[in-house]
Amino acid sequence: MMSKSSRNTHSPHQAPPVTLRDIPFLSKDEPLRDDVRLLGTLVGDVIREQGGEALFSVVEQARHAAIRRREGIAGAAGDVEAALRDLSARQAAEVVRAFSTYFQVVNLAERVHRVRRGRERMREDSGPQPDSLADIVGRLQALGEGPEEILARFADARVEPVFTAHPTESTRRTILKKQERIARELIARLDPSRTPYEESVSLARIREDITAAWQTEEHPSVRPTVADERAHVLYYVTHVLYRVVPALHERLDEALKAIGALTPAGLGPLVRAGSWVGGDMDGNPNVDAGTIRDTLRHQRDLALGAYAREIEELSEHLSQSASRVEWSEELTSLIRRYAEHFPGAAAVIPERHRTMGYRVALQLIGARLEATRTGAEHAYEAPDAFIRDLLSVQESLEQHRGVHAGAFGVCRLRRRVQAFGFHMAVLDVRQDARELRDVIAELRDDATWPERPAEERARLLRGWIAEGAGSKEVAGLAGPSASARVRSTLDVFRAIGESRRTYGPEAIGSYIISMAQDVDDVLTVLWLAGVAGLGTTEDVPLDVAPLLETVPDLDRAGAVLEALFTDPVVSAHVARRGRSQMVMVGYSDSNKDGGIASARWALQQALARMADAATRHDVTLTVFHGRGGTVSRGGGSVHRAVAAMPAAALSGRLRLTEQGEVIDAKYGLPQIALRNLERMLGSMVLRSADASRDIGIPDRWRDLADTMARSARAAYRALVYEDPRFTDYFRGATPIDVIERMTIGSRPASRRSGAGVEDLRAIPWVFAWTQCRAMITGWYGLGTGLDAVAAEHGRDVMLEAAAEWPFFDALLADVEMVLAKTDLGISATYTRLAPESSQGVYDAIQEEFDRTVRAVLDLRGASALLDGDPTLQRSIRLRNPYVDPMNVLQVDLLPRWRGEDRPDGDLLDALLETVNGIARGLQNTG
Repeated sequence: MMSKSSRNTHSPHQAPPVTLRDIPFLSKDEPLRDDVRLLGTLVGDVIREQGGEALFSVVEQARHAAIRRREGIAGAAGDVEAALRDLSARQAAEVVRAFSTYFQVVNLAERVHRVRRGRERMREDSGPQPDSLADIVGRLQALGEGPEEILARFADARVEPVFTAHPTESTRRTILKKQERIARELIARLDPSRTPYEESVSLARIREDITAAWQTEEHPSVRPTVADERAHVLYYVTHVLYRVVPALHERLDEALKAIGALTPAGLGPLVRAGSWVGGDMDGNPNVDAGTIRDTLRHQRDLALGAYAREIEELSEHLSQSASRVEWSEELTSLIRRYAEHFPGAAAVIPERHRTMGYRVALQLIGARLEATRTGAEHAYEAPDAFIRDLLSVQESLEQHRGVHAGAFGVCRLRRRVQAFGFHMAVLDVRQDARELRDVIAELRDDATWPERPAEERARLLRGWIAEGAGSKEVAGLAGPSASARVRSTLDVFRAIGESRRTYGPEAIGSYIISMAQDVDDVLTVLWLAGVAGLGTTEDVPLDVAPLLETVPDLDRAGAVLEALFTDPVVSAHVARRGRSQMVMVGYSDSNKDGGIASARWALQQALARMADAATRHDVTLTVFHGRGGTVSRGGGSVHRAVAAMPAAALSGRLRLTEQGEVIDAKYGLPQIALRNLERMLGSMVLRSADASRDIGIPDRWRDLADTMARSARAAYRALVYEDPRFTDYFRGATPIDVIERMTIGSRPASRRSGAGVEDLRAIPWVFAWTQCRAMITGWYGLGTGLDAVAAEHGRDVMLEAAAEWPFFDALLADVEMVLAKTDLGISATYTRLAPESSQGVYDAIQEEFDRTVRAVLDLRGASALLDGDPTLQRSIRLRNPYVDPMNVLQVDLLPRWRGEDRPDGDLLDALLETVNGIARGLQNTG
């Protein structure tokens, strides 16, 4: 039976009921209001046209009832349920599609409004935009740094977004493309000189894409393949990042020029793209050596094709004639040499073009690029030679009155080649440590291997590496008679070696070991690589990155790196790799293991301890941040997170995963992608500059965090892992069983078979709690932790830390945002779906929520959540009434589907529509 607390519809600590019509828009945001109204009208027209008046009427009744509920009007919650009661599965799906369509356009309108505000700031000439590179350069100057110091900082800096195929994007690619076209039309409407006719055409195109999206199945009927995921991710690399990388360099050029510094031609790339798609084997049987080979082959074709098109365009553009200008001797030599190498290409150049030196040079460079694509003679062996040729063209233009007659375009292409090479995106390879131990168990015919102590495994591996991998015993076990698992694992290392030789050493990133625990996991990879013939066991040309994921593993991070740097085999390997080491830290599994407060503090300490170990052993450390889309999985503001990191953990590279809906939100529009890259780069450079000014963390703050993390972790684990009712509650009161059936990724939802929380991947775990609006993964336990701090250390130290410690401020800000999106009134309706014996779990959630909100508001000095961020507060309040009806429908459909033993068909399709719609409305999945 439901408790009294579970029937609450509003927490006393959340924002009070507000008449939504009275939510204020700042004057700068009035255009956004206008856009939302316009697009809402278009959506309404489409609903009427496509679904009929009956559908439109149901949608409007539910929408108005939901608004009244949010305004605190008695009985409105029942009105929402009444408006949606007795709908068939297909009718329910159409209602959800209507609300979901609204969110599509509102989300786009908000992104376009960001573009509008950026343009307005530029026109207003009110100084640099906050966190822009111009702003960062000015702040570095204010810290006392001169032009050369600032230039040196950027010369050492690089942002590396790594796109993964983790299944958190619930919107299929074809729908996203329609949204992108709508966004382009909305951006075009920003031009004030447009005629009424142009405006009407633009609106017609928008309505066309809204209608076509309505008529398109929102979720694919079959699970996407690795090739599908690759196409999805590479779209953003080839169509967005490829476009904006030169613009990022140009913004830096302008910022440096303003302080009297010139960017040298040899400045390395500020951005390099990475990918896991095709190389992430962890829990995905569809990824193997074949997908590695196919992916890099495909990426190479994309890169060379993009360069060839740009070379052709430049050749058409650079028509300078010998009678009008000269060009460098170096370029003349290049033309003569390449005409000999590619006589066929030289012969087809029209006679009238042969006095156009730049055009001839570029066409012959294009011929060499084509030879590279086909593997013919005189191909470019590496991108560096191609870059040198482009630099020859650029320098000749600059020396012969061509700065404004083509040098800009050549420079842009050169910067793209620096960033994307002949591989487009660096491909990482990842495998679970336990899988690799099982492979060794089979290779050595030792079933006890995975259970042996780590120290013993390390000792034996060192001995085998010293002996070499060519013993007859090992060669026989690794031969044709070996199991499919062994052959597949070793073939991956062979594919890595082939790819390095074919596509260049930068095409392959690190071999990442999931769930790594100690030095033996790194030794395992080195030995297996030697067995497979990737180099020798004494010299493996591969960076090996342990991934530390759980709270206990993060607590041992410093000791693990100390072991790596003192191990005779690994330390020698690190020395051969330029005394550099990458370590990946996971935000998802650490959070799932111990809750947000415990995970964040474990990560913060791990970063500091790893940086200390690297400094003592003269190793350059690169921390790879395995961030997800939601706060629960490390998402949120990157520049705030960077400001909170120990400065010593930044080595000039900010490498982080980008996945799911975050990819489209951050990289779907070129203007927003450029802004995000600029903020990430600037925040990293600024934090690095602050390193020498760090005064360390006072002991009283460390004690605060220790107490908070310890108590929060205990509260979280008491609920999630120790309460015997929890699993039943979770599987009943969330749509996890629907999420497990979604075809939004090529990997399964669980690492291993089983219904327990331990077996579930972090992504569906977070996704499920987001859907039911409880969102416990983003806040549960923190309230208990903060109360423990107040009791043990006093409120004053908490207020001090909240005001002065970036780590504590970032934690509170992120949790406050999640609390604002949480709605336990909605969650209460889901609780009715759980077994009655487990429903008391909701009471614990309600109590901890109230405790957490009370503590956060006190430390933030606010009376309601997000009082300090009225824009986000308004966005959440405006969205809620449109999300609520979809939750009501989901709660109605779940027991009907479960009661029929969870079949495929209309009920499941309708539930999948609710999942997609709620995710779009909340702008969060996993």
